[in-house]
Amino acid sequence: MATPLGSLRRLLLAPQLHEVSFARRGFPPAPDDGTAARLEAIPQAVVCGFEWGMESRSLWEIERRLDLVDVKHRGFAYEGATMAFTVLDAMGRGRRTHDLLRGPGRPHLLLAYIGVGFAMARLPRVLWKKVLPDLDGSPYHPVMSWLAVDGYGFDLAYFHTRRWVEEQRVPEPYPWLDAPAYFPRAVDQGIGRALWFIHGARPDRVDAAVRAFAARRHADLWSGVGLAAAFAGGCGGEALAALRRDAGQHAAELGQGAVFAVRARVLAGHVPSHTDVAAQALTGLSVAAAASLADACAVRDDRSGAVPPYEQWRQAVRERLTPGTAVRR
Repeated sequence: MATPLGSLRRLLLAPQLHEVSFARRGFPPAPDDGTAARLEAIPQAVVCGFEWGMESRSLWEIERRLDLVDVKHRGFAYEGATMAFTVLDAMGRGRRTHDLLRGPGRPHLLLAYIGVGFAMARLPRVLWKKVLPDLDGSPYHPVMSWLAVDGYGFDLAYFHTRRWVEEQRVPEPYPWLDAPAYFPRAVDQGIGRALWFIHGARPDRVDAAVRAFAARRHADLWSGVGLAAAFAGGCGGEALAALRRDAGQHAAELGQGAVFAVRARVLAGHVPSHTDVAAQALTGLSVAAAASLADACAVRDDRSGAVPPYEQWRQAVRERLTPGTAVRR
């Protein structure tokens, strides 16, 4: 049963289910082939996870609810639950997010970071220092927590498309992991991911949308596109091959995003067929080889520096995907 306070917080902070539809957001019409409905189901799962997170009284309860979600959308529901727990923890005191990600959310950690970013979009910056739980011992923490900034960028582009996509605003830096200069780049990776949804997984439209941005932003935008295309799906192998050609000099960035998507899917224990197709089309690798590549390039050192470990990891993947250097199998 929902608590009165939980219901109030949900109404104030979460988009309503119809608010995430492409028509409601004013996105360009998608082909009448079911693509829009399949893609819309993803933010709808996030909204459901958020609502359950706001209303659940215990970790046991939220786990039971999320287990009811179809496996292909369960990770997205965990994004929403993580968003809710992050908001609750930041606005008060608690370890909900920590306990979730140390427990049932552990396989969905990489998506859960994105949920942290969704919470950041709804919290004042003064509270951001409270959003990242202590997950010492995880091989992905805190290096991969830059995905929270990616999630923040996705949220900005999805819900405020005019400002962040059409007007191409650039956010003020924030010292995430002591690297404020990298913050706008990670936001762009999230904006690129949002472009895949905004343009209904249509490679020609996505390509045009990326090219409309300043050239210096293209590499990170293409990385986000690759992550979305491989994780969320939406088109077949031939269209993805065309997308790779369209990316041109940024094909390695596109592939790097796909590699991270594969790693997240493998970690969660469910790899849908569209992720397999995308791995082959965007990287030339099988799912197993792409996941192995991600692990081989991993940078575990979380010490800050001129180039964040997260970017070092991304760079190593890109180098392996550059023609003449990647090992294909």
